[in-house]
Amino acid sequence: METLACNFHSFYLSNTQTVSLLKFPLHQVPCSSSSASALSLRMTHPHSARNPVIEQQRVIIPNKHGERLVGLLHETGSKEIVVLCHGFRSTKADRTIVNLAVALETEGISAFRFDFAGNGANRMVSAILGHSKGGNVVLLYASKYHDIHTVVNVSGRYDLKKGIEERLGKHFMNRINTDGFVDVKNKTGSVLFRVSKESLMDRLSTDMHEACLKIPRECRVLTVHGSADEIIPVEDALEFAKIVPNHQLHIVEGADHIYTCHQTELASVVLSYLKAALQQD
Repeated sequence: METLACNFHSFYLSNTQTVSLLKFPLHQVPCSSSSASALSLRMTHPHSARNPVIEQQRVIIPNKHGERLVGLLHETGSKEIVVLCHGFRSTKADRTIVNLAVALETEGISAFRFDFAGNGANRMVSAILGHSKGGNVVLLYASKYHDIHTVVNVSGRYDLKKGIEERLGKHFMNRINTDGFVDVKNKTGSVLFRVSKESLMDRLSTDMHEACLKIPRECRVLTVHGSADEIIPVEDALEFAKIVPNHQLHIVEGADHIYTCHQTELASVVLSYLKAALQQD
């Protein structure tokens, strides 16, 4: 998980050129756009703050491991941009991430959503948002790199030592020490995903409590969590509220981990918070 936060900081955004984010703070991300990279999907409305011209642009992000990560830039022409991070075993096409991107679009705020590995003009990155595992990534980023002043943690996990046995099965440590990995299979025996020893040790060594104490007070953090979350209990959100210096908590009553019946409320809460935060910056 610490590695994901570092990789997030080391992203390369490229359309017609490649530019390393290591050379720039995240709030001044150089990126370029061209009509050749635009997707065929283009929604046009009368241009206004609430009905901007929306153009989804495909962005390729080479990482330091030689992998080509793919993202979608929801371009509205705004000076701000919000980066959206998906959860474990999810993608940029996750319903929650897509709906949040559309909600931001509607308000004239550009958004960028991308797939983590395995799954021109300077731009103002004003906020970062993550769901589930993505929530942990954005919090860890805020604790390490103090160049973002607004963070939204949607259903992130406070204790990363929990929830592992439910996914990997009993005696997972014996198996991973023997083989160096654990394959998680479905009922038919097909492999759903593989967890390496390196990635497991990275998670187990990540202390969210210590990390959150390092988030500067100037960084505003919103935690949103469903009261009926069956994957990560709502108590985790209460722990974040205790230790993050500048924190706001919103519990969505009755919502599960993926906000199955509460997508509209989630988008409303997040959008209201981000609009107020962007007005302060």
